[in-house]
Amino acid sequence: MKMIIGKVVLVKKNKLDINDLSSSALDRLHELVGKNVTIQLISSSHKHQSTEGNLRGKVGNLRGKVGKQAMLEDWITTVTPLRNEESSYKVSFECEEDTEVPQAFIIQNHHHSEFYLKTLTLEDVPGHGHVHFVCNSWVYPTKRYKKDRIFFHNKAYLPFETPEFLRSYREEELEILRGDGTGMLQEWDRVYDYAFYNDLGNPDKDLDDARPVLGGPSEYPYPRRGRTGRPPTKSDPRTESRLPLVMSLNIYVPRDERFGRIKFSDFLAYALKVVIQLLVPEFQALCDNTHAEFNSFEDFFKLYEGGFKLPEGPLLKRIRENIPLEMQKILLERDNDELAKSPIPQVIKEDKSAWTTDEEFGREMLAGVNPIKICLLKEFPPTSKLDMEVYGNQDSSIKPHHIQKNLNGLQVNEALKANRLFILDHHDSLMPYVRRINATTNKIYASRTLLLLQNDGTLKPLAIELSLPHPDGDKHGAISNVYTPAENGIEGSVWQLAKAYVAVNDSGIHQLISHWLNTHAVIEPFVIAANRQLSVMHPVYKLLYPHFRYTMYINALSRQILINGGGVPESTVFPGKYSMEMSSMLYKDWVFPEQALPVDLLKRGMAVVDSGCLHGLRLLIDDYPYAVDGLEIWSAIKSWVEDYCKFYYKNNDIIQNDTELQSRWKELREEGHGDKKHEPWWPKMETCHDLIDVCTTFIWVASALHASVNFGQYPYTGYLPNRPTLSRRFMPKPNTPEYEELRENPEKVFFKTITPHLQSLLGIALVELLSRHSSDEVYLGQPECPEWTLDGEPLRAFEKFGKKIKEIEEKIVKMNNDKRLKNRVGPVNVPFTLLYPTSEEGLTGKGIPNSTSI
Repeated sequence: MKMIIGKVVLVKKNKLDINDLSSSALDRLHELVGKNVTIQLISSSHKHQSTEGNLRGKVGNLRGKVGKQAMLEDWITTVTPLRNEESSYKVSFECEEDTEVPQAFIIQNHHHSEFYLKTLTLEDVPGHGHVHFVCNSWVYPTKRYKKDRIFFHNKAYLPFETPEFLRSYREEELEILRGDGTGMLQEWDRVYDYAFYNDLGNPDKDLDDARPVLGGPSEYPYPRRGRTGRPPTKSDPRTESRLPLVMSLNIYVPRDERFGRIKFSDFLAYALKVVIQLLVPEFQALCDNTHAEFNSFEDFFKLYEGGFKLPEGPLLKRIRENIPLEMQKILLERDNDELAKSPIPQVIKEDKSAWTTDEEFGREMLAGVNPIKICLLKEFPPTSKLDMEVYGNQDSSIKPHHIQKNLNGLQVNEALKANRLFILDHHDSLMPYVRRINATTNKIYASRTLLLLQNDGTLKPLAIELSLPHPDGDKHGAISNVYTPAENGIEGSVWQLAKAYVAVNDSGIHQLISHWLNTHAVIEPFVIAANRQLSVMHPVYKLLYPHFRYTMYINALSRQILINGGGVPESTVFPGKYSMEMSSMLYKDWVFPEQALPVDLLKRGMAVVDSGCLHGLRLLIDDYPYAVDGLEIWSAIKSWVEDYCKFYYKNNDIIQNDTELQSRWKELREEGHGDKKHEPWWPKMETCHDLIDVCTTFIWVASALHASVNFGQYPYTGYLPNRPTLSRRFMPKPNTPEYEELRENPEKVFFKTITPHLQSLLGIALVELLSRHSSDEVYLGQPECPEWTLDGEPLRAFEKFGKKIKEIEEKIVKMNNDKRLKNRVGPVNVPFTLLYPTSEEGLTGKGIPNSTSI
């Protein structure tokens, strides 16, 4: 016999940063009565055929030999720091002399509470030396599991390469993760499964709180979410019941998908949003007693200068009664209970009025928070793709005379042929909803905005078309008005309002489509399918795993307190109760291959294929910061993915015969995005080229695309006059009292039109929290842990990727300092850093986390 000494690193159960002392005491008591934490090593070379043991298999399965149990030593005497830090324990394994290197281990937790297992390291294994297992998973008491927890060596194996006597363990682990599709899932369950978005409404509370089911056999297609298994509501068996608001943080996702300790602690500032939602009646009354409306820009600036204090009395009492203690801890640390005080957004930090310029209005379409919607105008006047049988003639009413005077001497046809005309088109996407939205307190238009590319690379707005459905019915087409630039007088005030209506539309489309739908909702099925069909030993799982981090949990929290009926977006973004329904309608246009940046740029006409240019594309706007930096990031990701995949897949036969990879791809299409399973554009997953394209696109969306539409929210939207989210009045018409009011007091009318006081406070607090980086963020090009794989070539390829990312950072800094590139900084003097890969914690307006994690 021989002894192998190991070291286990784990983190005990905790509440925020403080260890759970009661659980720790009970664990020590269990130790005293012989209920320990034990580990058994599994060898990949010794046959073990049995239906008994800790991991029982089917009769006839050949399984690696399970060694003797070894317990974690000195649990009682090991002092755990009061702050939640790692604890290390020695474990001694007694093995036979001819035992091969362990490839897996079984762990049994006979204690009272769970712990987070980080690593197991075996020292001086004969013939191999140091052997490391990366675990990073919560281990619950054995009584919570039907089968014991198993962890595998961190070497990557394709399914057919797996050592024969580990295969049944590999298959059984995936069966556990898939579950059986029944029952309400509990926190210790490790089940990844699919469900429709049927938990957004609460018909048991009120019919007004009911929301349609998104996805499945309904008129509203949608990606799938993670299943929780909660029972249906009493009023509607199709709708899943909801958790009470104060239980939101406990919504089910597999435990390993929840925020880690640091992220969770940082995120609890989000409890502020829960408080405000919970206390809306009192908060509304409080606002009405102070400032029901902003009256001027100076009035609005006070939000960043004085803050808004919660008074003593019923309001604070309700906080204490309804908010868990750990949340109150965060709230009490805020500045004397100031709810609304926020840092000055970057867009007004240098100049309080530069955001009002036409140049900045156009620049933000290329370098702002939603730089992915602008398109080349290919025909004039713009046309509609809406069904004429339903919506009548929806083509644009913009005529040459509207724009001719601002074309810098060009004729319309000349500008069109020279690729100098661009459009921000929110007409067809909104028109089907305008009538219904305008039946509420919100008043919007479908909009088209035309812009001219000038010689200095900036975009000059030419015209804004605002359209309403015909009063006699949709089939009669649109009623449209065209507004053109003006700087002074009543015409200048009308033009500023026209730009505000466009910004409202763009804000809603950004939040619901560019951000939520296209980087959150569509990503979740990729995470679920990978965990159900790819073993943790699979090389593709190892490649993609860093880009799964926290996505399921942030999406689950969003369903619980954001995108649900009555959530903050419904209160602060113009579609209101139709928000998620509208995102479902626009999901119909989602095409996975078009999420690849080069394909997207080509589709929008922002680039053309040119083999003589870097990345094979020539941008039609040279100074398009999102595209310029994005193509650098895209190229780096693709090179890294190509190096990695070609190491494991030497030919296309391996791709086609990889059972786990094929199962995952089939399930993703047929289940995860089941409403689009018959689309012809899905890659076939038959070649290494297919795999590289799919993985590159997924990583791009989960990391860089999400960063580009998320972390600029506070810098640009934190000052809501720049990016208002609501419009409450129609454009004043000449010869009316409203028009005269606009002439006499344009600032007051502006604020009467856009997002009001309460919704502004909610919206600003929301984007402030969503725009923050936590202190444990892992950024693109950084490894989750140094020993994430044992294969040397992939490790070297990733190191090369990290160096490339650093080079891109240096390029971005250099370009931002180039005064010739006017769109990179603009009148507001905000450098474009939304695709700058790394960041410090907090509100920085930069940084690309590996995953969609906020």
